[in-house]
Amino acid sequence: MSGKKISHNASAVVTGAGSGIGRAFALELARRGGRVLCADINLATAQETVEMVKAQGGRAWAMTCDVGVLARVEALATHAEQCFGGPADLVINNAGVGVGGKTIGEIPIEDWHWTVGVNMWGVVHGCHVFAPRLRALGRGGIINVCSTASFAAAPLMGPYNLTKAAVLALSETLAAEMAGTNIHVTALCPTFVKTNIVRNGRIPESSSKMGQRLMEWTGHSAESVAKTALNALDRDQLYVLPQIDARLIWRMKRLMPSSYTRGAGLLQRLANRSL
Repeated sequence: MSGKKISHNASAVVTGAGSGIGRAFALELARRGGRVLCADINLATAQETVEMVKAQGGRAWAMTCDVGVLARVEALATHAEQCFGGPADLVINNAGVGVGGKTIGEIPIEDWHWTVGVNMWGVVHGCHVFAPRLRALGRGGIINVCSTASFAAAPLMGPYNLTKAAVLALSETLAAEMAGTNIHVTALCPTFVKTNIVRNGRIPESSSKMGQRLMEWTGHSAESVAKTALNALDRDQLYVLPQIDARLIWRMKRLMPSSYTRGAGLLQRLANRSL
């Protein structure tokens, strides 16, 4: 990109920008001189992020958007062009929800539909709408927030694992299609990040409490994860595993796939007995 870093002075759209990683992306992009359209299902929290961006001297706008609805994402792209005076050159598909704590067959089918609608279709819609615009622009980037769940396949997380694996495959496909262009694609695959996804998800109380404890003990800050992902995007790095445990799981899954799966199941049963 002629020496220009994608994450600097960007015209960026961030979904799920009302909290957590999405908010951290918006604030970090503003620090790097960018303009940010903060989209969220909750307009009030998106506006809070906008006020935080403005407080540090940045420029931002808020918009409500249900990423599971294609027409809403198309409207988001149109509004971005109105805000920026031209097309967005960076898109961060971050919006997501958490479902877990039950085995496959026990999870209500409504929770499967909800998770797929947001976590998978939301990213599909984001790529479907914005990728052609980036190709026409001839430059830019897309970051898809995938999670280590995309390859870890931990027990009791069926809907979440399914959707994040789909997002990782989509990111890999898009990166191959964009190879040799000035458009970078990055798949962000963190483990625990200090956000509200466990608290706000559809997760039984016992599993939710365990997830919150693990997040507090081992979770990285959303700010550090956002910075790592943006720096990786500038380097045209596809896979971003910002934590040591994510990289360890990545290697174990590939070197010892059967042993890893059996071990994951055993650890889950031991954890359940300790509750």
